[in-house]
Amino acid sequence: MPNLTLSPYFNLTMFMNIGPYRYPTLALCLLLYLFIVCANWAILLTIFREKNLHEPMYIFIASLSFNALCGSTGFFPRLLLDLASDTHLISRAACFTQIYFIYTYGGNEMTTLCVMAYDRYLAVCHPLHYRARMTVKKAVILVGLAWLLPIILLTTTIYRSTTLPLCGNDIHKVFCTNWNVVKLSCESTLVNNVTSLFATSCTIFFPLVFILYTYMRIINTTWRHSAKFKRRVFQSCLPHMVSFVIYSIAIFCDIALSRYNVEEMNPFVAIILSLEFLVIPPVLNPLLYGMKQSDIRRHIFKIR
Repeated sequence: MPNLTLSPYFNLTMFMNIGPYRYPTLALCLLLYLFIVCANWAILLTIFREKNLHEPMYIFIASLSFNALCGSTGFFPRLLLDLASDTHLISRAACFTQIYFIYTYGGNEMTTLCVMAYDRYLAVCHPLHYRARMTVKKAVILVGLAWLLPIILLTTTIYRSTTLPLCGNDIHKVFCTNWNVVKLSCESTLVNNVTSLFATSCTIFFPLVFILYTYMRIINTTWRHSAKFKRRVFQSCLPHMVSFVIYSIAIFCDIALSRYNVEEMNPFVAIILSLEFLVIPPVLNPLLYGMKQSDIRRHIFKIR
């Protein structure tokens, strides 16, 4: 019978001994985190302060920025602490808190992108009815639902993981993940696997399919119009398309990696692939929406 562990700590085993590169890496991660915080706060404050930006599209952008702040705050402070330390033990409470922040960030990102795709679909395919169908009130409700669904599903999934008896405490990552904790269980994890699959389907795969469907409809609509109309639609949808493609690739890499034996991979490659969805979208989205949207860019520069 496997030995049941009651250890109050988990050990993050993917941290490599990088010798003299430790502090440059620490400085780089700190700069990344500061950029994410400053850039996303700038967008949030701009949209909040400027009444002419209280429109559905900007509400969705603000939701992405706030989600980036939540996800980054759940990840970077702990990463910086681990980079500065020679030991990489994390308490159970801190580990599950990090899981909750990171997973809700991941789910909220895709569901918010799903809502934004619906907004672009209405704007392109039903322009005459857009104002009636997509009001500020409806945008706020959609954002609320986009946040509520992942929170409910992931709270249930992660809570079940906290109750599992574990036969080890090594997590082969540089941050805590639910799947790595579940793999340490001494008992059958069938129920956990089913609930996790259901949560992933509702927060990642179904929104992804819906986004692809909306863009098929958008492409079908624009195909019959002039080159000028196509150019306007492309410019309007470009930031969202780039965000969606980058995030989809990043989250696919992380999901695929979680099902692969990372001990057989190059540790550096495994770390880079697992960090993509936590680093690239929070850095890229402020640049895409802050620089591409002229209204936001103009007001940000005015604030500064």
